[in-house]
Amino acid sequence: MTGVPSVAESHKQQQRERILKAATRCFVREGFHSASMATIAATAGMSPGLIYRYFENKNAIILAIIESQLAIIQQRVREMRSTDDLATTLVDYFESQDAEDVESISAPLFMEMSAEAARDPEIGAAIHRIDLAVRAELADWLARSPDKGGHGLAPEIARQRALAFVILIDGLKARKTREPDLDRACLKRAVDALVAAVLER
Repeated sequence: MTGVPSVAESHKQQQRERILKAATRCFVREGFHSASMATIAATAGMSPGLIYRYFENKNAIILAIIESQLAIIQQRVREMRSTDDLATTLVDYFESQDAEDVESISAPLFMEMSAEAARDPEIGAAIHRIDLAVRAELADWLARSPDKGGHGLAPEIARQRALAFVILIDGLKARKTREPDLDRACLKRAVDALVAAVLER
């Protein structure tokens, strides 16, 4: 066993990623309910029948997009841990939320998913699982001693502040949809104040 995927497995993964990228673009443009499987297929440059070989239905595509985000979000958390200027990192994150970004959940897609989570229990549960995993990773960072790169918060306080961080990040995504051209200097001062409150011992 070499751990190297076979040609067939690599092709299957490439096809799945092609569908997910096309679906992401369609969901941003049209919303979950208006974007049909036929539209997704046309955007991906394949037949609807071929899409059904990889995904049972549109909900399965939505769930796959959500699940694919965990590794990306965890990488962003690790980047936050290593920065000397957390507020600037968060402001940069805000400004990078392009609607056509298919590698991460953009601000418009975040709003669409949040609304869908309230309507569909399966999607809501998937988003909640990722949310809990990210909060656990943030809490671990905040509770670590400073000599290990953390902030030395008590475990219960770290869990509370991790939730505050998630609320801050979610708020930045929502703000991006409402005020995409928000003045950077103004935003930076606001985020500075919020970060200072979250990290206060």
